[in-house]
Amino acid sequence: MQGLVCSNISKRYETGKVALNKLSMSVESKGIFALIGRNGAGKTTLIRILATQLSPTSGAASLNGVDIIKDPHGIRERIAIVPQEARATPWLTPHETIFSYLLWRGFDTGEAHERADRAIKRLAIEEYADKSNRFLSGGIKRKVLVATVIASEAELIFLDEPTTGLDPISRNDLWNVLNELKKDRFIFLTTHYLEEAERLADNIGIIENGKLLGIGTLEELRKKVKYPYSIKMLDAGKKAAVRPKSGKVIRGLDGNSQILTSQKEAYAISDQFIKKGIKFSMNPISLDDIFYYLVKKPIENGEEHEEEYW
Repeated sequence: MQGLVCSNISKRYETGKVALNKLSMSVESKGIFALIGRNGAGKTTLIRILATQLSPTSGAASLNGVDIIKDPHGIRERIAIVPQEARATPWLTPHETIFSYLLWRGFDTGEAHERADRAIKRLAIEEYADKSNRFLSGGIKRKVLVATVIASEAELIFLDEPTTGLDPISRNDLWNVLNELKKDRFIFLTTHYLEEAERLADNIGIIENGKLLGIGTLEELRKKVKYPYSIKMLDAGKKAAVRPKSGKVIRGLDGNSQILTSQKEAYAISDQFIKKGIKFSMNPISLDDIFYYLVKKPIENGEEHEEEYW
C-alpha cells in the first residue's frame, strides 16, 4: 500500500516505560498530517522511529512501499527531519546552513548553492541570508531549519513541534509557510497546539499513552463525538443551573462551564442564557472538544470536574 503505513508499532524502553502500544495507522502521502497529544503521549517516539532514528520493539512501517524498519538507508534518501531540539548553528549564516546540509546529503556544490537560494526565497528570508544565525530571531531561525529540509526536496518532511516557544506572530508566519509548502510536500508534524493542527492539517491523529485514539479529517473526527455542538459560558461570575436533556457539562477550575449537546438542545440553552443575560459562545465542536472527549483530559496541564446528564 502506498502512503505512510504503520502496523502494530510498539516501543518499550529499558526502563520499562511503554512509549508506543501497538499503534497502527495509514496516511496518504500528501498534504499535512498532524499528530496531536499531550507531553509524553508518544509523539516524538513515533516520529523518531519513522525517521529511522530509533528502532521499535516490534511492528512494521513503510513509506510508499519502502520498508522503514528493514531498509533505513533507502528511506533516509526520501525523508528529511527537523527534530524538536534542533537549533541553527550559531556561527553559520542561513545560506551556509542550507548549503552545508545539502552537501552532506550528496548534492554537488553548484546545485547545493542553487537549492539553498531557492529555499531562502521561498521562505522569504532573503534579507537574512548572509547574517549569522546567532543574530536572528527565534521565528527566523525556525524558518532557516524548515528551509534547510525543503531544499532537499524530500518526499516526506518530519517537523517535531516546529512552533514550540515561538511568539504568536512568528508562529502565524510559519503556519503561512507550511500551508504553502503542503501543496507539493508531504509533511508530518507533531504538535500540542490544537489550533495549529486545526489550521494546517489535512488529516489529524490523536495519541494518548502510546495509543492512537482517532485519525482522519476534522469532520471525520467530529463524527466520533456524540454531541455536535459546544456552548461555552464566558461569565464565570454568574452561575446557571443547566440540566440539558442530553449532553455533557464540563466545569473548569476557572469557573467557566462548557456544554456538549445536540443542535436542538444547544439552541434551547442559548435562549435561556440570552434571557438571563449570561455571556456565552456556541459553535460546532472544535478539535479541542474532540481531544477532551477522546482523551478524557485537556491537552494543557490542569484539572477539570466533569458531570454527565443523559
